[in-house]
Amino acid sequence: MAKILKVGKKAPDFCLYDQELNQISLKELKGKWIVLYFYPKDDTPGCTIEAKSFSKENPGFENIDAVILGISADDCSSHKKFAEKYNLNIKLLSDPEKKVIKKYGVWGQKTFMGRKFMGIKRTTYLIDPDGKVAFIWENVKPENHAKEVKSKLIELKENKKWQ
Repeated sequence: MAKILKVGKKAPDFCLYDQELNQISLKELKGKWIVLYFYPKDDTPGCTIEAKSFSKENPGFENIDAVILGISADDCSSHKKFAEKYNLNIKLLSDPEKKVIKKYGVWGQKTFMGRKFMGIKRTTYLIDPDGKVAFIWENVKPENHAKEVKSKLIELKENKKWQ
């Protein structure tokens, strides 16, 4: 299994489809801050809380030149249904082959109710305008996570710690 990336390292490029079948690549977003959050599955309790809170906070992220991208192994059709059901205004990227999920080191063994299985570890990367990892949250708790990410982004921008 790939290891989680390190702060200061270049974020691996990718090209994936979103819920509207648009291709999104990290390279094309250079110059913007990217909130790249990995989540286990569309329309499950924690993932719904996380997606709805990122959607609610999205205008604030857009105001500070940041783009929110959610990635899971669900297909584009599942993402579309999920986005429509909850009126999500963020891009959800589909990685059914788990190539990007593994590149970012978020695929691994999980335990739920005593059962061990392989899955996506809820992780968020903050990528700076130069394409480098500026901050990482592992084992994310969905409640208030979007506000926490926005606060960290504002702090980094103000302190110019990412340059």
